Amino acid sequence: MPAPLNKNINLNTQAKAQNTFDAIVIGSGISGGWAAKELCEKGLKTLVLERGRNVVHIKDYPTATTPPWQLEHRNQLTQQLREENPIVSKCYAFQESTAHFFVKDKEHPYIQTKPFDWIRGYQVGGKSLTWGRWTQRWGKHDFEANAKEGIAVDWPIRYQDIDPWYSYVERFAGISGNRDGLPQIPDGEFQPPMEMNCAEDYFKKSLQKNYDDRHLVISRTANLTKPLQGRGPCQYRDLCYRGCPFSGYFSSNSATLPAAEKTGNLTLRPFSVVHSILYDKEKGKATGVRVIDTNTKEEMEFYAKIIFVNGSTLNSTLILMNSISDRFPNGMGNDSGELGHNLMDHNYNGRITAELEGFEDKVFYGRRPTGTYMPRFRNFGSDKQSSFLRGYSYAAIGGRGRGVAGQGDELGAQLKDRLTQWGPWSMTMFGMGECLPYHENHVALSKDQVDDWGMPLLVIDAEYKQNENTMTEDIVASGVEMLEKANFKNVKGEIQNRTFGFNIHEMGTARMGRDPKTSVLNGNNQVWGAENVFVTDGACMTSSACQNPSLTYMALTARAADFAVAELKRQNL
Repeated sequence: MPAPLNKNINLNTQAKAQNTFDAIVIGSGISGGWAAKELCEKGLKTLVLERGRNVVHIKDYPTATTPPWQLEHRNQLTQQLREENPIVSKCYAFQESTAHFFVKDKEHPYIQTKPFDWIRGYQVGGKSLTWGRWTQRWGKHDFEANAKEGIAVDWPIRYQDIDPWYSYVERFAGISGNRDGLPQIPDGEFQPPMEMNCAEDYFKKSLQKNYDDRHLVISRTANLTKPLQGRGPCQYRDLCYRGCPFSGYFSSNSATLPAAEKTGNLTLRPFSVVHSILYDKEKGKATGVRVIDTNTKEEMEFYAKIIFVNGSTLNSTLILMNSISDRFPNGMGNDSGELGHNLMDHNYNGRITAELEGFEDKVFYGRRPTGTYMPRFRNFGSDKQSSFLRGYSYAAIGGRGRGVAGQGDELGAQLKDRLTQWGPWSMTMFGMGECLPYHENHVALSKDQVDDWGMPLLVIDAEYKQNENTMTEDIVASGVEMLEKANFKNVKGEIQNRTFGFNIHEMGTARMGRDPKTSVLNGNNQVWGAENVFVTDGACMTSSACQNPSLTYMALTARAADFAVAELKRQNL
């Protein structure tokens, strides 16, 4: 007869203790890095879970200093790579030198009810390694528009709530730019700005002459123009997407994660797919997360007092939707039925190009890693439009290329000379229009298809609608008008058919709000009904504005982390 089991022995006790932390952060990208930094610096033992591989700053930037002639295909994508990756190969930053920082199409499939290009980066640092780095603040009107127009739900915060947190993250991240005094993009804490070239400056002066409400400014950008805390400055190589060995631009790898590690409170675990968040109905709070090892498929659990969900918009929502319990039968925080809905992506479908005569005696030196920015003027101030709501901004980039094509019969030295000649100055403008939060633009979990880790595939159903399409027509018409008034030549406007998601500004699906009946998160980014869970990446957004969103994610994350630690000390979480 076997000896009776000693009931005092709990084989899981030691494992649970080893897997218990003060805080867990899901994701290591722009917002996850900020969550890690803030929580660690406030004294919390913090576990950061990243589904992809580790990327060590500088060490794991294999092409950072490689000239194009040393790359096998001169930094061009092969036909095979394009054919195997029809989605990610569209991305501006997906090149031979950067392909290792992007998820390939077959590596993590999803289901498109309507065309949707999902661009992802699964590694420590996420897309903070490859982002565009434009960092305009939102203005007061952006947080008020939903309420004033009766669109979707009201933001539960206002500009004054986030203003000091914008300043806080700007000072650490290092944002270069001018203090332009424009309410559409409030001034911040800036390093010296980069300079416009002569074509851009010419266009700026033309706008000042011809319009009272249109202003061209150098874009505020997360590239350092002077050293900051051992980082930078920018070397004007414009190779940011490869990873910067000079730490000249802000990324989780160069800035927030090293700050978190410096505290001694950080535990970083790559190769960790988060399956779901664990919830204790009796305690009324989350207790931890269930994780699947990316490589071995082993399941494990980690525990913490607070959890920050920063897996990027759609993966964060996927995790919430997959977190099923008696309390949340339809996904964590989904009492309202709004989880997965109100997906947004900026509208970049308007493009205008032109040439500028003159300035043949001028060229520019270096590769400035940003452009110029024209803040919103439509439906702002005295401008009132009846055909569409909200507005748009422009990215406007002037330049002068070399390598002017000859007549096709040049060879040898004659061809070489031609290819070194300067061409005319040109200007390209891209509109960035606000996308409204439509309930029917949504994601859901597949009922019968799973990925390699047993997670339901995400089903995405979203599109631009009439408001965005009408806005695009105005983006093109207004851009053409401004360039023609400035005497640019060969002005051409184009309406593009960029797929929803392709602009890589996906937002919404777990929106903030004032009422658990109509939103997923409250004004402190807490999940309704599980208030020790915070979502501070793009999923939390209630509207999209027409500024680049990452700076706002940073500020919301720092704000939420400060609140979370204060509530933890009060024993409210």
